[in-house]
Amino acid sequence: MNKAITDGVVLMPPAFSQSLTVWARGDGTPGYDTYHGTATAAYVPSDLDFSGCLEIQKTDATQKLRYMGETPLLPGCYLRITAKIKAMSGPLPTVRIAGWAGGPGGAHVSGVNETGNPVSLSAYGEVIEISAIVGSGARTGVDMVWGRDPLYGHFGLDITGPNGGVIRIEDIEIEDITRAFHRNMMNIVDVRDFGAVGDGVTDDHAAFVAAEQAADGRKILVPAGTFYIGSSLTLTEVVEFEGKLTQDAGDILSLVSDYGLPKYIEAFGGDEELAFRKAFQALLNNADHETLDLGGRRVTITEPLDLQAIEGSRNSFAQRRVIRNGQLYVADGPEWDVDVTTSAASYSAANDDRLTAVTNIANIQVGSLVQGTGVGREVYVREVNVAAQEIRLSGPLYDAAGRQNYGFQRFKYVLDFSGFDLFSQLVLLDLEILCRGYASGIMMPRSGVANTLKNCFITRPKDRGLTSIGNGCQGMFIEGCQFITNEGGTNAQNRTSIGMNANANDLKIRNNRVSQFRHFAILGGQNYVISGNHVFQGDSVVDGARLAGFVFTRTNVNHTVTANYVDNCHIEWTNESTATPNNTGGFSFSALSVTNNVFLCTDVAPWFSFMVIKPYGTGHTLRGFTMTGNMFRSIKGTIDRVERVNATFASLEMSAVRDVTVNGNMFLNVVTGTENPLTLDHTQSNHNSTWFIPFSGRLPFGARAMHVTSLINRSKIKSVANVNQYTVPWITPESGDNGDIVEVAWEKDVAGTVTITARMDD
Repeated sequence: MNKAITDGVVLMPPAFSQSLTVWARGDGTPGYDTYHGTATAAYVPSDLDFSGCLEIQKTDATQKLRYMGETPLLPGCYLRITAKIKAMSGPLPTVRIAGWAGGPGGAHVSGVNETGNPVSLSAYGEVIEISAIVGSGARTGVDMVWGRDPLYGHFGLDITGPNGGVIRIEDIEIEDITRAFHRNMMNIVDVRDFGAVGDGVTDDHAAFVAAEQAADGRKILVPAGTFYIGSSLTLTEVVEFEGKLTQDAGDILSLVSDYGLPKYIEAFGGDEELAFRKAFQALLNNADHETLDLGGRRVTITEPLDLQAIEGSRNSFAQRRVIRNGQLYVADGPEWDVDVTTSAASYSAANDDRLTAVTNIANIQVGSLVQGTGVGREVYVREVNVAAQEIRLSGPLYDAAGRQNYGFQRFKYVLDFSGFDLFSQLVLLDLEILCRGYASGIMMPRSGVANTLKNCFITRPKDRGLTSIGNGCQGMFIEGCQFITNEGGTNAQNRTSIGMNANANDLKIRNNRVSQFRHFAILGGQNYVISGNHVFQGDSVVDGARLAGFVFTRTNVNHTVTANYVDNCHIEWTNESTATPNNTGGFSFSALSVTNNVFLCTDVAPWFSFMVIKPYGTGHTLRGFTMTGNMFRSIKGTIDRVERVNATFASLEMSAVRDVTVNGNMFLNVVTGTENPLTLDHTQSNHNSTWFIPFSGRLPFGARAMHVTSLINRSKIKSVANVNQYTVPWITPESGDNGDIVEVAWEKDVAGTVTITARMDD
């Protein structure tokens, strides 16, 4: 900054050769005598050392020389007053720069230092330069600190010491040297001052490093221009961007003090997608960055974000990192098109997570959905070994032994973590992924622990909302999120999009809202807590089909399903995630608790049920199931029952059922409510020695009446002769073709009323 240059401010006093009438013998204010016509002063046009100078004989104790013009003192400016002097004869004096501080209305501003450091002349003919700096701030190098009150000054010099000596003075110079204090005064460091070119070609990395080292707590200014940074760069100071940076894809920019997406958008000239990529790189490569805050910005995404490729240097990461507070907005384009491949491969249950001898394997991508005969829902390619012609799957296939053709669909995801072997403790918070029907949402890493999706929106995914292709969902939290369909006008059975899937254990799926997918969640792990979710999958078709909201794809699940609103969909429990669909021992279908949920259906076919078990092989039974405290309601028609077995492949072995509790539920517009244990009253009006008491499908899943736990007479048991009988009957459970009849045998023909309790299990 130089006000003489930038604002045209006149600082330099006139040369002595022009006139001595403006050079006063006093403070420079009006009324003082000047040196014009003085017998003890004269202009000397020629001198061996000076091109022109003023010669003065000292006659006063403090001989003053002041320019009578008002030299302005502008806020933030620093002036240097310089003079060259030599002694000619007589006693040697002392000289110093001096001034007079003027305030509003010409008043003198007192209390400020108006003199510079004195210099004693020690030899005749020796040229001595004296100078002093005047300015408002008490900064190092400022001789006369005047503060903000003075508006102008009369500057010159003082001559002190013995009288009689003669000195010569070259023209006095006044210049703006604010540039010497600019960095301290403005609290900013300009990268240009350290050699940055800003032409977009020259590598300015070294200049930025030098500016960072010199800043010492001050801002770094990146002025207008394009600054190429040829290697990774960390800036710990706050940076102000007027220009923009360019950087190779693999090089990292860490903005430590003001890390956040808005600053990266500034750094890269408004390119939001590039800024997000670079900010994510820094998130994983600087310990000072724990959260990438999008600052509420909407970032347009034009292609799938392969986050491992963006980071570029590692295959695993296991420290908590957060991406939050913004929207990723998908722009349409061919980059989102699904890749489809067909290949022949072999499968064996002995190696149940592999496809071998895979043809065309080089065209099969990690993260592809696998389709074929005997392949369950949501089976993905976890790894591809081209050299071995082998594919590792996300889980087993239920009935695919031998060789066949498989289809592979690679959906395109906005956030794709599949390149990471492991990524743990990732938190996506307050984030909307606006897929717009063009893209899928999130693909999880191949493995990882305790990743979290919280208070997020996955809006209108084309194919999938959240996909796990391995164990990256282990211990995952999915809480307070909204999965919003792209198929709202499509009938339920014609939808293809799926909200999420999981393969690993210990998920917490809580308090989410889900609308109108084919399925919300296809879940292949164990030990899930599923609570507080509202899953809606209805349509407007009369007697319409309804598909599963939750699909559990293994037998022994250890899940709790509590306080959910299951709306026009159902829970489907299968064993499709197994290479041995027939039960060969173990727990079979077991350890599921469904409690205190609201189940609602509207205008559905009568055979619709809210809880469906679908065995994919023979020999399966039920070994631990609780369904209590639920409210089941059908609107615009009735349904036959709330639970059933889908016997498309096989039925359940009802003779081996264990540990089933179904009670305390409410049934509205349900033809057959069920309980276990089931208590009912039976009245035998015609006398008979054997009573056949039908449980008529009122045990859950149409089960057999395996055990009678109690039988109480509700009336007198009387013979044909109307004589009270006091004998105890014996019981034969599991009678009839379906095993749902209990035989009560008496010693003779009797009639009466009993209350009987039977169970479907041991």
